[in-house]
Amino acid sequence: MLHTAFLAALSFSYLSKTLSGTIMKSSITQIERRFDLTSSTVGFIDGSFEIGNLLVIAFVSYFGAKLHRPKVIAVGCFTMALGSLLTAMPHFFMGYYKYETSSHTASSANLTSSINPCSQHQDVNETLLEVSQSGCEKEPSSYMWIYILLGNMLRGIGETPITPLGISYLDDFAKEEDVPVYVACLHTIAMLGPMFGFLLGSLCAKLYVDIGFVDLGNITITPQDSRWVGAWWLGFLIGGVTSFLAAIPFCFLPKSLKKPEEDNDKTSYGLLENMRKKLTLAQSKPRKWSVILKDFYTSLKKVLSNRMYFTFLCCSLLQFNSFIGFLTYKPKYMEQQYGQSTSKSNFLIGLTTLPPVGIGIFLGGLIMKKYKMGIIGATKFAFIMSFLAYVTTLLHFFVGCENHVVAGMTVSYEG
Repeated sequence: MLHTAFLAALSFSYLSKTLSGTIMKSSITQIERRFDLTSSTVGFIDGSFEIGNLLVIAFVSYFGAKLHRPKVIAVGCFTMALGSLLTAMPHFFMGYYKYETSSHTASSANLTSSINPCSQHQDVNETLLEVSQSGCEKEPSSYMWIYILLGNMLRGIGETPITPLGISYLDDFAKEEDVPVYVACLHTIAMLGPMFGFLLGSLCAKLYVDIGFVDLGNITITPQDSRWVGAWWLGFLIGGVTSFLAAIPFCFLPKSLKKPEEDNDKTSYGLLENMRKKLTLAQSKPRKWSVILKDFYTSLKKVLSNRMYFTFLCCSLLQFNSFIGFLTYKPKYMEQQYGQSTSKSNFLIGLTTLPPVGIGIFLGGLIMKKYKMGIIGATKFAFIMSFLAYVTTLLHFFVGCENHVVAGMTVSYEG
């Protein structure tokens, strides 16, 4: 019963963390417009999650395994909730959003993004495309975006214990043949988070940023207008509440669970339990911090000295680097390249990008199980699939639209 309870709690925590992460991805354009930020600054804000995660993951994975793992996961979920709420806080302290009421006085960033590059018959006032040198230097309208950065970093710190401690907890106290099924369930449920996140982001993008605080009848712009800013903060509040709810069940779970098999000293499980008891007695004695840190350094050195594992880390780094960049800026690319609204871009990504990922995970596991692939076979299979994905991605260079002539962007000011 407790095994099922822990699996359900861990699955919900997976859902909450992927939901919150996707909400950030789908809100990138809204945050950029609301605070008048550059794309590089917004990218740095989005990357603060990985910065926070990277700062503590090694320590949490090592020292957290020696503590009450469910409660450590609960603390992580509470931290994620706090980070999400902190991310949404600037909306309530920086006043109402003010947009330009005349298209002739709109900022250069809004003007260029309001043009549909694929349309060949647009009546664009030439004066709107003349951008001064000073206008290209974009200054933030408020430095409250720093709280978004800190909140996202805090969310990255809170997300750290969920995967390493959760999987190790399952691996220690579940039947060996059940662990792959449990992990598959976790990843399957985790895939629902991005799907719901992009759909929620699409819904929030349709709602005006100050909804509930201003009379919407006086708003003269629509979601298709480049000056429109959606309710970016609403998604973070929902994500924060979800993370808070995910933390509660872990507070009531025990530090350890027994495997379902009967205790028998002649079985491998019985031998393992005897060894674990001896190790527990040996570790119950107080140890100096210098000894603990030395053991941590030794363990880290052994892991990084494993050539196969280190190679896998490098491959994962390259894959996630491209995937995160692709997922972060794809909505903005669809807006500017194909003239789509933020809401529709998020909706299309959630509807078209994530289901193939789920199908790929399922088919990959099915193929590996059918052909009984070992480590070498799985490595070759992964390499072939990654190479095909890379070749297919190159097609993006041939499906774009011609850009309009914009002074300072596609042509020089003198031309």
